Amino acid sequence: MATCPECDTELDVDEYDVDKGDIVSCPECGVNLEVVNTAPLEFESAGEEEDEDEDELEEDELEEDEEEEEEEEKEDWEG
Repeated sequence: MATCPECDTELDVDEYDVDKGDIVSCPECGVNLEVVNTAPLEFESAGEEEDEDEDELEEDELEEDEEEEEEEEKEDWEG
């Protein structure tokens, strides 16, 4: 049985239910783990890379929303 590399909790994951590159969460510590091998089943911490990508997307969406609001305000003043 595989264990979480962060907290050493045994993970109840069947090697046939996951593929290399899949992300699973540790039920004990909540860290995201990437499947790096399926036979034997091994995990590595997925790290912050995915979170950073999500943060960048959120920032881009916020900037787009702000630009749209500014355009609407201009239209309100002009109209």
